[in-house]
Amino acid sequence: MASTTSSESDSQSFESQKPVVSLDTATVRFCGDSGDGMQLAGTQLSSTSALLGNDVATFPDFPAEIRAPRGTKAGVSGFQVHFASTPIFTPGDSVDALVAMNPAALTTNLVDLVPGGILIVNEDAFNEKDLKKAGYESNPLEDESLDGYKLIKVKMTKVTRTAVEDLGLSVKESDRCRNFFAMGLTFWLYGRTMDATLRYIDEKFGKRPAIADANRRALKAGYFYGETTEAILTHYEVPRAELEPGTYRSIMGNTAISWGFIAAAKLSGKELFLGSYPITPASDILHELSKHKNFGVRTFQAEDEIAAVCSAIGAAYGGAMAITTTSGPGIALKGEAMGLAVMTELPLIVINVQRGGPSTGLPTKTEQADLLQALFGRNGECPMPVIAASSPADCFDTAIEAWRVASKFMVPVVLLTDGYIANGSEPWKIPDFANLPSIKIKHPEQSTSNENEDEFLPYARDENLARPWAIPGTPGLMHRVGGLEKQDGTGNVSYDPANHQHMVDVRQKKVENIADDIPPQELKGPNEGKLLVLSWGGTFGSCRTAVNTMLAEGKAVSHAHLRYLNPFPKNLGEIISKFDQVLVPELNMGQLNMLIRARYLVETVAFNKVQGKPFSVYELVEKINSLL
Repeated sequence: MASTTSSESDSQSFESQKPVVSLDTATVRFCGDSGDGMQLAGTQLSSTSALLGNDVATFPDFPAEIRAPRGTKAGVSGFQVHFASTPIFTPGDSVDALVAMNPAALTTNLVDLVPGGILIVNEDAFNEKDLKKAGYESNPLEDESLDGYKLIKVKMTKVTRTAVEDLGLSVKESDRCRNFFAMGLTFWLYGRTMDATLRYIDEKFGKRPAIADANRRALKAGYFYGETTEAILTHYEVPRAELEPGTYRSIMGNTAISWGFIAAAKLSGKELFLGSYPITPASDILHELSKHKNFGVRTFQAEDEIAAVCSAIGAAYGGAMAITTTSGPGIALKGEAMGLAVMTELPLIVINVQRGGPSTGLPTKTEQADLLQALFGRNGECPMPVIAASSPADCFDTAIEAWRVASKFMVPVVLLTDGYIANGSEPWKIPDFANLPSIKIKHPEQSTSNENEDEFLPYARDENLARPWAIPGTPGLMHRVGGLEKQDGTGNVSYDPANHQHMVDVRQKKVENIADDIPPQELKGPNEGKLLVLSWGGTFGSCRTAVNTMLAEGKAVSHAHLRYLNPFPKNLGEIISKFDQVLVPELNMGQLNMLIRARYLVETVAFNKVQGKPFSVYELVEKINSLL
């Protein structure tokens, strides 16, 4: 959904008679059973806020169980939306307004609601059976335990059924409209227009008029409930943010990375091939790319992870832009084939959307504990460049950059995101395609060997140590590739010890040379000082916000966020050397911290969290202050 920074419609459906309070920022969380449509409610609120010109960041949270028993804590699904009139980088530490559809949702999410925050609950769901499932001994709506919040009890089930009762729907169909009631009430509470959601209803349910009408009625019932109920005396507005002028849309990380790959294919004149096996949280990249056959995208859902990566290697050998997507468990299975791509020196992108581990671990929760796996999780000396995205919108740019590196240096590249980035969303300024960097790829058209021989040398190297990318079937370019060690130049199988040493050195040097082709590391804050916060991946938003908070207080703190993890930027060591202390926050047990200490021989402070949740800004500010 595209818009300029001036929204398509700033008008509300009517002029409210209740007082309006202006806020700089607001954070709202919808939570309920996984079938209650909380993800849709959050998505609509974030899209609407983006259309109104706010900066937006989101954090969806859903259970790993496909269908946990209704009303249980294991089945709670949530979606948090942070919208503001100033630039923001996180979905918010705490929640200003919590919408809880049942007791289980309340008990698992109440801890994040700020004291005095708005608490909207579906009163109809607080029956004896559901209270018992959630572990309540008494009804919290009646025992004064919620007196510290602005409690708004709404009989959502009853009101929604009344709004749609003449449409001939079943009770189940009627109850499925409750999320639109919750949306409408929240839209009124924060001055959001219903226009975009009404259009969504028409597009989504247009072929089922009764369902479309029911959702429209539920949305408007919730909206006007806010205006008429005496339980809510005021509502709020969050002015538009001063964003860089342009055309924006709200975008999720998996969507952005998919579009980045499509753009990279067009920039390099290549057909895009994806070989993938579905796995949470990477599956949506396969889903998204499969929609774009009109751009020459070919997707192959393989029978397993090994077949997926091998099909991508075959596509790369045939001259296509080849990618494969997975999460940590899939990387473990792809390891041998990734070594084959290193040995054959073919351009390939391996995307790892990291999740909690080990084994199946926490498949719907975020983590960044696959860094060492990306660097070293293959047999033998098997170097691969590693690049990491920092935010949902940044996925677009990192996808293009990963392909630029892979095709220029004839090397497979690991591209890391995580569940937080993949499923989160933020405003993305749609770029002008003409301004994107071109990616020039030239295939040899005839033998490039010396004048006295007609034999093509598949491992002849250019100034980047990249071998020629010869397309099979090109006259005079017959050559041999495979998993056995190759003789440099000819590509013949070689067991010569000196040749093996030479080829290992060359493959390593080729990756190291990428440091000469990437930008120097950027720094937010003073060039030297008491403390440097060094981060990577999905911790960007919380780290940047924490450092901005410290800088506003006059503290000598700076922030460097790494995109390139192998090789590191050439100036990283120099940056680190100018600070008294280096703090390395990671959603793992200290993997980047170990690499930095080993590479630069400096004392660092690890700050680690493995709870399936991102860092809060408060946690980081507290840690920074303790070091200062």
